[in-house]
Amino acid sequence: MFEPVWTDSASETYEQLRSAAASSLASRKKKKKKKSSKAEGLFKQVHKCVRLLLANPRHPGLETHEYQSLTHPYDPKGKVFEAYVQQHTPGAYRLFWCYGPKKRQITIIAITPHP
Repeated sequence: MFEPVWTDSASETYEQLRSAAASSLASRKKKKKKKSSKAEGLFKQVHKCVRLLLANPRHPGLETHEYQSLTHPYDPKGKVFEAYVQQHTPGAYRLFWCYGPKKRQITIIAITPHP
C-alpha cells in the first residue's frame, strides 16, 4: 500500500466531487429515487481509481502510462503518470500522479476531464 499525498488542486477537486455526490444522494433519497446520479457515479469511479492506485499503481484497469505534458513536482527529471478514471466516455476523467516525495508515497497531482 502506498500513502497518498495530495496537491491542493487535486484535493479540492476530490472534495468537490465528493460534495456533489453527497448532495445528489441526499436529494435522491428525499425524492425516493433509486437510480444514482452522474455525480454519484463519477465520485464512485474517482474513489475506486484512487483506491486501486494506492494498492497497485500498475493495476491493469487503470491503464497507467507516462504523461509528458506535466512536470514532476519534486524532481524535474521524474516521471508523471496518467491513470484512467473512466473509459469510452466523452470528457472521460483522468488522474495524474507521480511517485514521492518519500518512498511508498504517491502524489496525486490532478483529477481532470481528459484534456
